[in-house]
Amino acid sequence: MADPIVPLITSDASGPLGILHLPRLWTKLTLGAAGRLFPGYDLCGDGFDGMTLSAFGLDRAKTIAFVNEKHPTYAQFEAWVKANGNVTPDAVKKHNDAIRGYNHSAELGGKMRSASGIADHTVGDAVRLNMVEDLDELRKQLFP
Repeated sequence: MADPIVPLITSDASGPLGILHLPRLWTKLTLGAAGRLFPGYDLCGDGFDGMTLSAFGLDRAKTIAFVNEKHPTYAQFEAWVKANGNVTPDAVKKHNDAIRGYNHSAELGGKMRSASGIADHTVGDAVRLNMVEDLDELRKQLFP
């Protein structure tokens, strides 16, 4: 089996629809469908994945099944999301604001900063802390 891959797409990335986290969700689902998602990563968890599905009224099982069965390109995935979800400018804005505004708890943020060597105690947003955690995981994978 090929090596597993750390999903390095940050949650504040978006594609043509402008939906934050959607490229990361597609990446994780695609890696999962190929059996290559790095251990410890949720295929489709309750955090940003769940927030994204919920924001647009997408069914988790159907979304996973679509990627598992069709292996869509990212553009095809966005088209499916648009056809199967409630993608409106208001829904996109509300979702994106929720992603950008989500902070980890003080305890979890502290643990993540400590593990990554981030001295600035004001860094608490989940997008940045999760991204740094991904980068740390990549480094560990390459240089155990």
